[in-house]
Amino acid sequence: WNQKAAEITGFGKDEVMGRDLVQEFISAEFKQSVQMVLNNALLGHNTANFEFPLYTKDGRAVEVLLNATPRIDSNGKLVGVVGVGQDI
Repeated sequence: WNQKAAEITGFGKDEVMGRDLVQEFISAEFKQSVQMVLNNALLGHNTANFEFPLYTKDGRAVEVLLNATPRIDSNGKLVGVVGVGQDI
């Protein structure tokens, strides 16, 4: 969570860290597809230009364009996911 994400959503880092992004900030109709994008990245598959609404602190929906990329270390081991969201 960075400064821009906080600016867009109204949620500070301390309010979102440790919480389930998909379950708490994604609308019901997009929960499954967003979770699939994140799961695919954890399996080593890129997803580019996936659009979905992210909910703000005051309940508004902000359209986000997500790119999820597996993070691979120098030994070729999957160590995480880099997710980049753009306010569109």
